[in-house]
Amino acid sequence: MKVNKKQDTSEKIMIAAIDLIAERGYNGVSTEEIAKKAGFSEKTLFRHFKSKQNLLEAAFHRYHYGVEMRELFSKELVWDLHIDLIMICQNYHRIMYENRKLVQISSRERDNLPGFQEETHKHPQQLKEFLTEYFKEMYNNGKIIETDIEKQAVAFLYMNYGIAIGRMNEDPILDSIAIESLIENSVSVFARGLTP
Repeated sequence: MKVNKKQDTSEKIMIAAIDLIAERGYNGVSTEEIAKKAGFSEKTLFRHFKSKQNLLEAAFHRYHYGVEMRELFSKELVWDLHIDLIMICQNYHRIMYENRKLVQISSRERDNLPGFQEETHKHPQQLKEFLTEYFKEMYNNGKIIETDIEKQAVAFLYMNYGIAIGRMNEDPILDSIAIESLIENSVSVFARGLTP
């Protein structure tokens, strides 16, 4: 596979930005420091991203779960509620944990950057839409009960978001519970409540 030099440069700059901003905060890091850590000039950073906020937003969109979830919902569902929800959860938690620095940055910095809060809400909104459409289709095929489908999508999303944030913050309540077991138990309860 041929490596796209522009993409490689952008990736290195985004990773450097995530590392530095996670450590010192958005206002505690200069674009010059980000560029230097990535091994490039500040001019290169600005050529690729135009501003530090654009850089952070690009990193958020590149490393969040939107693209992978779109792929999963379009190609990997087997239309079995329990199996599909397990697969969705496993992928969601893997992506959220891999990108925990970025998720923590988005929580910490969203009020400090105009427009950033709206940008950070795009991925959860998209996942809510995927889940809503999935539950509609499952209902139309007689595989789940009649319910407020949008509320079920939001409940499922926030159940998993809460677990993901707890893991990222190393909440002691999760110390003795393996994530796989927690996913299995929470999906079993959720699926049982929707099954006719």
